[in-house]
Amino acid sequence: MTEPTAIGDLELAALVSSRICHDVINPISAIANGLELLGEEPDEAMREAAMDLIRKSTAQASAKLQFARLAFGAGGSAGAEIDLGDAERVARDFIEGTGKHQISWQGPAVTLPKDKVKLLLNLIALGIVALPRGGALNVEIAGSPPEVTFTVRAKGEAARLTDQVKSLLSGANGAAVDAHSIQPYYASRVAAAAGMTVMAETSEGEVELKAV
Repeated sequence: MTEPTAIGDLELAALVSSRICHDVINPISAIANGLELLGEEPDEAMREAAMDLIRKSTAQASAKLQFARLAFGAGGSAGAEIDLGDAERVARDFIEGTGKHQISWQGPAVTLPKDKVKLLLNLIALGIVALPRGGALNVEIAGSPPEVTFTVRAKGEAARLTDQVKSLLSGANGAAVDAHSIQPYYASRVAAAAGMTVMAETSEGEVELKAV
């Protein structure tokens, strides 16, 4: 019988930081490129194209950081709650910023303990991972708060989760953890803190992530 994957707090913090940096480096680099082009290009059409790149990249970087703030951040003191309206807003901005994913959201307008909201956002991020070619995410929050159930369905071409992601998400064995696979591991840790259990099921063109 294999032991559950476990890493130290310092390594966990380092890997989460690496993941966040990885997510925002592309739009930040695009902003830098756009600014460089503005400083060198006299053609007005090219300058406008550079400004458009800067505007879009700034919005994308902001959306990713706002999402990471709720999905990974402290979110207030111990026992704090987060408004699901705020979670939906950052999730929509984050997903629509990819340019190839869409989201639908069904759930009550309530506040929930921060660990439960963090788990939901991490499941949404994993839904995007499951759709490398784009697709649709359906988010459902059911039950009577704070006793709720989350279901994230990711539908699209080539929808799948790797065995490594499934193993880390379940916390069932000693799968390796790195900056690319920290998301499912972190989600399993947050689920434990929230008193919830995560299940993943895959079928043709669909991945379902459920937390109960």
